[in-house]
Amino acid sequence: MRTKQTALITVRGLADLIQALHHRGYAVIGPTRRDGAIVYDRVDSVGELPAGWTDEHGPGHYRLRRRDDDALFGYVVGPNSWKQQLHPPRRRLWRARRSDGKVEIAPQRDESPPLAFIGVRSCDLHAIDIQDRVFAAPEHRDEDYRARREQAFIVAVNCTEARQSCFCASMGTGPRADGGHDLALTELIDADRHDFLVEVGSERGQALLGEIAAPDASEADHELARRLGKRALSQMGRGLDTEGLKERLQGNPEHPRWAEIASRCLACANCTMVCPTCFCTSVHDSTDLDGQHAERWLRWDSCFNPEHAYVHGGSLRPSTRARYRQWLTHKLAHWIDQFGVSGCVGCGRCISWCPAGIDVTEEAAAIRNVTVDRSTTP
Repeated sequence: MRTKQTALITVRGLADLIQALHHRGYAVIGPTRRDGAIVYDRVDSVGELPAGWTDEHGPGHYRLRRRDDDALFGYVVGPNSWKQQLHPPRRRLWRARRSDGKVEIAPQRDESPPLAFIGVRSCDLHAIDIQDRVFAAPEHRDEDYRARREQAFIVAVNCTEARQSCFCASMGTGPRADGGHDLALTELIDADRHDFLVEVGSERGQALLGEIAAPDASEADHELARRLGKRALSQMGRGLDTEGLKERLQGNPEHPRWAEIASRCLACANCTMVCPTCFCTSVHDSTDLDGQHAERWLRWDSCFNPEHAYVHGGSLRPSTRARYRQWLTHKLAHWIDQFGVSGCVGCGRCISWCPAGIDVTEEAAAIRNVTVDRSTTP
């Protein structure tokens, strides 16, 4: 087996890499074009990747359009994230059956194959790290999540372009992958070439790369990758100044901007559904009519749902104003108290998929710039 830290592969080499993952028993998840969007789903070959497609992003706006080349990763992010694979939207926890007067409870067993992710952006790598803090920490470990996460093989893709909704640079989460992957690709494409610079991030990645026909990358290849990374950095459409933001958000629950946002917010929960770090869930029980069978399911929920904050007597956050304030303040402030990092990775999904076009960077900046009071009235 060859030992190397960087290499160069062609599109055929990428196809061989995907097949090598299949041969190792992985279910390969990657970007593919479906229903007018780039989504992450099962892919069996390199031919299912979105060759020649890119995306347009803006407040409340997302569209696909053709590129003038055959780039396989010439987009930024789609409406779903890798959270959907590691923390599924719907999962059965257990089922129970009554038999001969006894109740037998069978916990759900995850028998799915290990997952391999192709095309994970740096912002989403950081999002996975944040989800690890929520679900894999020893004091509150979700064993189902932990099993999926520990087996996952991650092939990252360094961004060579950015969109108007991107602000990962200001959050320190991109555009270049800085860890948390087994292999990282940088797509190098022009009229004369279509290659991928491959960088090794783990022993597993090095072992897999050793099975692929891949010559050493040249200094010219590395220089081109650096230039493309700088281009992505210069194309960031937004930024978020996080200096003192936590204290300003926590200290301004009565800022008039909360009411102004609420007048536009539909409380549809789109932002929480597309967010790669939101983790709210609810538990639902169901039984059959004769009481012989019951199941318990875990489902994604949202803090924009009035019932999510329901206690005896009513909801703790009855208004859209209170619920939006909870979401933004938790994401950019309380999260730091809980997990040591911000809950935002700057992917911009919440901006693109908000039907009202609410821009989280604009709203946070408006509240950050003025101190009002420290009242806690809902």
